Amino acid sequence: MSRKKVLILLFWLLLWHFLALWVDNRILLVTPFQAFRALVRLLPQAVFWRAVGGSLLRIGAGFLLGLVWGILLAVLSCRFPFVEELLSPVMSLLKAVPAASFVVLLLIWWGSSFLAVAVCFVIVLPNLYINTLEGLKSTDRRLLEMADIFGISFFNRFFYIFRPALKPFLLSGLKLSLGMSWKSGVAAEVIGTPDCSIGERLYLSKIYLQTAEVFAWTAVVILLSFCFERAALWAVRRFLSWEPACHGRKGQMPENGAGESGALVCRQVSKRYGDQQVIRGWSAVYEPGRTYYLTAPSGSGKTTLLRLLCGLERPDSGEILSAGRFSVLFQEDRLCEDYSALRNVELVLGETLRAREALLCVLPEEALSKPCGQLSGGMKRRVALVRAMEADSECVLLDEPFAGLDPETQKKAEAYIRDRQRGRILLIATHQ
Repeated sequence: MSRKKVLILLFWLLLWHFLALWVDNRILLVTPFQAFRALVRLLPQAVFWRAVGGSLLRIGAGFLLGLVWGILLAVLSCRFPFVEELLSPVMSLLKAVPAASFVVLLLIWWGSSFLAVAVCFVIVLPNLYINTLEGLKSTDRRLLEMADIFGISFFNRFFYIFRPALKPFLLSGLKLSLGMSWKSGVAAEVIGTPDCSIGERLYLSKIYLQTAEVFAWTAVVILLSFCFERAALWAVRRFLSWEPACHGRKGQMPENGAGESGALVCRQVSKRYGDQQVIRGWSAVYEPGRTYYLTAPSGSGKTTLLRLLCGLERPDSGEILSAGRFSVLFQEDRLCEDYSALRNVELVLGETLRAREALLCVLPEEALSKPCGQLSGGMKRRVALVRAMEADSECVLLDEPFAGLDPETQKKAEAYIRDRQRGRILLIATHQ
């Protein structure tokens, strides 16, 4: 604690002390020293530790139940919009109804034994549900498209795509819920007075006009709330910063039919967006082991054609017979920027050594461990290029692979592409 904070704390303690001396009535207000002395008297007593343990167990259980169900229901709502619509009035009601109303109703329905658990649950649930749902909805859809193309497993998607998007929302919801759970939980105990609880001891201290003990138990609640919050946030932050080993690419097969002899075939493919006809009657056959260049001005439909070929868009008419699995270098880099270049390639390959060897062909070694968000635009482009070229696929689509590269770096990238083609179909959309 800084010197400034210590002085501020001393100021308020002195103010409390002199106010108590001015009141001069121990039933109305005690000094800090008298409250501390009451706490010291409580510490050796078995009833003190039973009360602390009981309250910690009840409030902790209510908080964990709210956390687990809040996240689970948010995932279901994100996956199935009908679930979100179904739960919307319930969550709005839980947020609007005062905690005191919950306490009275739950005391009637459940009795005092599980009252604190239930109250903490209904207080925490809507906070965690709403924040988690917002975090899931904020996930970058371009990264999810990338994950679909590369067949990234659910395990890898959760930890390296959904988790970074969830992080600020989850921490915000937790900070709010942790403090509220202790306030509402102890208030419920005071009303329900279950055995072995801090609320029961507070109520008895009030009945017997033991004001010093009321302050002592209040200090215990504040300390427990502070420690509980720090422990929970520490555990969550550790989880959010943990980088587990990546699983390999899951089986990803195109939904289109297979072309003859492994070729990628387009037959009279057309695509329109509103009133704009982007592609009209495109027919072509792309054969394994060959490189094809799509050279046309910006806005002529090169990116749209690549999206049609790999299945991210559906043609309005015509058909595409696929050559097998695809790997794509998108027009944007589409990297998980919180994680290193090595981790981004490992997400697709599932092999650290192979990812490192491939990246060293186009990047200096010191760049491999840096978060992609700290790399230059040209370096990010090369990371995305390596990811596309190293992925197991039958067809590689590269959309402006040399954007942001200087001439010397472009030559190295071109040599790397030639070396890694390995008999696959290679389509390059470029202005050059």
